[in-house]
Amino acid sequence: MSASLNLMKLCVGCDDPAELDAWQAQRYQGGPARHVTRMWPKREAELLEGGSIYWVFKGLMQARQRIIGLEEVLGEDGIRRCALILEPGLIRVAAVPRRPFQGWRYLPGSDAPPDLRQGREAEPDLPAEIARALADMGLR
Repeated sequence: MSASLNLMKLCVGCDDPAELDAWQAQRYQGGPARHVTRMWPKREAELLEGGSIYWVFKGLMQARQRIIGLEEVLGEDGIRRCALILEPGLIRVAAVPRRPFQGWRYLPGSDAPPDLRQGREAEPDLPAEIARALADMGLR
């Protein structure tokens, strides 16, 4: 778990952390991943002090990636955007339910779920309904 300021974001297009991890590895060939967002975080300095982006899959926060930089990107439409530069590979975290939201949200380190213990990250994902029920009971 990070004591820093973090972001949380819904993952669209991937059903689980393994799928996002595989997609990023193929697309960025093991190098830093990039996620382009419309808004530039006003709390940039805090995010770059060890913050992560926490990914939400189908209503469950299940993984994070450390943010290692921010870069300005100019879209084909001429609009300036922010590319979050992310450390390669996902770190699995204890599943925590999250309601849908648009864009990204700040996530204080004190509210971030803990990383899964060594060896548990390779366990197969539980079905979303079971993981959500366990998280609601504080058991995962």
